Amino acid sequence: QVQLVESGGGLVQPGGSLRLSCAASGSIFSSYAVGWYRQAAGKQRNLVAAITPGRTTNYADSVKGRFTISRDNAKNTVYLQMNSLKPEDTAVYYCGADLGIRGRAWGQGTQVTVSS
Repeated sequence: QVQLVESGGGLVQPGGSLRLSCAASGSIFSSYAVGWYRQAAGKQRNLVAAITPGRTTNYADSVKGRFTISRDNAKNTVYLQMNSLKPEDTAVYYCGADLGIRGRAWGQGTQVTVSS
């Protein structure tokens, strides 16, 4: 059993920055690949960024050069640094841990709104 809690969302102006945090408990977080996903209102949930236990990273084309995913295993936390935010980044952002055969563990999400 893995429990994930996202935090750090909020309202920012275009061009602003936010750092999201995904805090894990209940398991050894360092052994899991973790992704940040987002879901805009009425849209499908899509992968934004992912990081492996070895700290290899992948990004959606729409956020490359603007977002950075990282992890601090000592704190059981994965971060998403979001810079140069655009209105189209507005969504609920979810943290998901890849549990292999057990599927995925999801947090409850944190709202990010980018608007003037």
